[in-house]
Amino acid sequence: MKAITIAAAGDAPQLTEQPEPKVGPDTVLVRVRTAGVNPVDWKVAAGRLDPILYVYLPLIPGWDVAGVVERVGPAVTEFAPGDEVMAYARTDTAQHGTYAELVPAPVRSVARKPASLTWGQAGGLPLAGLTALQSLQAADVTKGDTVLVNNAAGGVGSFALQIAAAEGVRVIGTASAAKADYLRSLGAEPVTYGEGLAERVRALAPEGVDASLDFYGGEATAVSLEVTKSPSRVVSIADPTIRERGGRYVFARPDHAGLTKLGDLADAGQLTVHVDRELPLAEAAEAWRLSQEGRTTGKIVLRVS
Repeated sequence: MKAITIAAAGDAPQLTEQPEPKVGPDTVLVRVRTAGVNPVDWKVAAGRLDPILYVYLPLIPGWDVAGVVERVGPAVTEFAPGDEVMAYARTDTAQHGTYAELVPAPVRSVARKPASLTWGQAGGLPLAGLTALQSLQAADVTKGDTVLVNNAAGGVGSFALQIAAAEGVRVIGTASAAKADYLRSLGAEPVTYGEGLAERVRALAPEGVDASLDFYGGEATAVSLEVTKSPSRVVSIADPTIRERGGRYVFARPDHAGLTKLGDLADAGQLTVHVDRELPLAEAAEAWRLSQEGRTTGKIVLRVS
């Protein structure tokens, strides 16, 4: 099969021929239509997650996938060949990722593809969507709350504000001034990030916000703690030290039930996936360059078949 591989930590991604992966007992083999691109993909390839993850070379990167079930392992009863699915196919080791024509996905990480989404949209949903959903859950966000979403125009942020809005939550979202209309279209009240952010947030929520989601890090973490009523409801995916300041850190888990909920929201018209760029598999290096710039609105997706 064709796959993008990394020969050594820090190398550029290359299109190569690789053997087909095995199908384990609890595994679904997916013929990939699209693979979502996430910052963690190039961070794993650069060795930045080595303290918590076994990485084997050559590495096929990627954790997001949408495609069609090719085969299932002997213990799998939930899916059958021909099913259209999506998955956050992360395991505790990295080697057989989603930037390939075929990928083995643990059954716990797989859900049916929402009928309302294109292949490109479905491929961009799993990791960012689950990160958004699990961050909202960690912050105990419920109907009637006011929540601050930092980096609200990014992949994770745009999902978080839509999920929150669907549940009757007031959302204040940070982004550049150029993306204000995009945030409004998704149900958020936009504020421009940068110097003076805390004051701009307090102008909209004088008593402070009920919860904050930090999808950026740096100054966004400090502002989140400053404007949130209790630090226990500040969640970050960018700064693990938030725990030491009374908040919570989230590293998304594969979750069939969570993915199914995201799919249901999409099919109900309450969640959309904005695909900023869809590139062919061979252009993975360009996809990573765009991801590293951090200026995309929504998701970058690789088209495999």
